[in-house]
Order: sequence, then C-alpha cells, then structure tokens
Amino acid sequence: MKTLSEISVAPTWLWVSFSIGILILLAIDLSLFGRGDHKISTKKALLESGIWVSVALLFNAWFAYTYGAELGLEFLTGYLVEKSLSVDNLFVIVLIFASFKIPDIYQHRVLFYGVLGAIVLRALFIIVGAQLLYAFHWILYVFGGVLIVTGIKLLRDTDEQVNATENWSIRLIKKIVPTTNKITNHDFFVKENGLRVATPLFLALVVIEVTDLVFAVDSIPAVFAVTQDTFVAFASNILAILGLRALYFVLADLLGKLRYLKPGLAAVLGFIGVKMLLIDFYKIPSWVSLLVIFSILATAGLSSWYVARMENIKKLQR
Repeated sequence: MKTLSEISVAPTWLWVSFSIGILILLAIDLSLFGRGDHKISTKKALLESGIWVSVALLFNAWFAYTYGAELGLEFLTGYLVEKSLSVDNLFVIVLIFASFKIPDIYQHRVLFYGVLGAIVLRALFIIVGAQLLYAFHWILYVFGGVLIVTGIKLLRDTDEQVNATENWSIRLIKKIVPTTNKITNHDFFVKENGLRVATPLFLALVVIEVTDLVFAVDSIPAVFAVTQDTFVAFASNILAILGLRALYFVLADLLGKLRYLKPGLAAVLGFIGVKMLLIDFYKIPSWVSLLVIFSILATAGLSSWYVARMENIKKLQR
C-alpha cells in the first residue's frame, strides 16, 4: 500500500492542513448559515454558494502557482466535472425531500449532515481508488467503460417520479429501528410513547447518503480520468461537494427548467470515458479537456435557458 506522498505531489502537511481547513470551514458554515430552523432564501443561498466557489478558485490558483499550471488545470477540470455531476444529484434530493415531506425550514439541516457524510465517503473512495489504480493499471479501462455506460443511461433517463420512501435502505432500517411519520422539530430521533424512534428527517438523510454512494460510482472514475494525482482528485471533489447545500437552495426552483442538463452530462461522461480508454495511446491535454467539458455544459445550460424563454414568449402570445 502506497503512502499519500507516493500517490500525489502534495506533501503530508498539505493533506493535513487541507483536511483541518475543511473542518473549520464546515464549522463556520454551520454557525453562519445553519443556525436555527428557517427556510434559506435565494439571496442567502447565492451568497453562500459564491463564497464556496470563491474559496475553491482561490485554492486552485494557489495550488497552480505552487505545483504548476498543468496540475492547476487538472484541479479546475475535476472541480467543474464534480460540480456539474452534483447538480444532477440535486434532482434526486428534490425528490427525496418531496417523498418524505420534509418542510423547507428543516431541509438545510439534513443537507448539512448529508454533505458531511458525503465528504467522508468520497475521501475514502478516492484513496482506495488511487491505491487500486497504482496497483492495477487496467482498472483505468474499467473506469472508462463505467463512464460510457453511465452516459448512455443518462441519455435514456426518463426523469420518472420516484418514491424515496420505498428505497431498500429505508425498508431495511424500518426492520431494525422504530420509525415515525411525524415531524415536530429538526431532530433525527424523538421519543414517542416512551420509545426512541427515527423521524423522516433521519430517513431522508439515509437515502441521501445511499444516493451519494451511487453517484460516487460516476464521479470517482470521472475525476481519475481528469487527473491521476490523488490530492488533486480529493481536493477538487471535496471543494465541489462543500457548496452542494447552498447550490440546492439556489437551483431547487430552476432544476425543472434545466432540460438539457442530463444530455450534457451524458456527453461529458462519454468524453471522459473515451479519454480514459485512450490514455495509453494518446493523452488528451488538460486544457483541451477543460475546454470541451466547459463548452458542453455551457451549451446545455444556454440551450435550456433559450428553449424555456421561447416557450414563455409563446405562452404570452396566446
């Protein structure tokens, strides 16, 4: 098993400092934006989201200056890929909250702990994935195949309404832990008739964590197609996930209008998958990957906006 310094240019002190910094930022985030039970306004969510993006870009700039422009481009590309995949994850979170009927005032609390759990899981997966890549180079081809298959599945996705309360993880928990359908406060567990029971908030949190495990199957191979430096993969992924809660409250009302997001993500995953399959024959430059991915996402976003705008104009003309 290789040490962290052997699978990355980043020294041990940077790994430790970055991890401590993330914990401090999470504590600040909870104290500034997560205090009390209230619905997060779009203005507040935009501010928080802007702060997280700024933190990521500032760290990216410092990292590029310290360790070179090539790794800096890989970091930015990995961040962009994970951020775009996170937006797709938000579609599922909307359905989860709707299924469990989680009030707006409690959603930010569930999302905070959901993000915290996602950070721990991604860190573990990335380190394990890096060890596998260095031990078995052929896994690159497996990852590439997974991304292409996932891209095809996204193209065929029908966006059906799914009842998250029927998730297998919830059926399992209900066999082990007493549950209640009542939501009286923000607690994950409450006492009911003298018995400690799990609330819908806890059940929603479980489904969010299970969902993130599924999404990790896409995002971890994707980031290793962009970079094989473990710290770049780790830091870009974590910084993208940190802004997920704020991004949810920014985009929750707009998700339905992003009709071309999934085809765009499918194209991104397909491109990254092909890049990974070709890595031993031709290495696509980092700047080309960044340009292609940004162009695909920008086209998907602008196309969604334009079609929605034309539909609104037609409605007004009727």
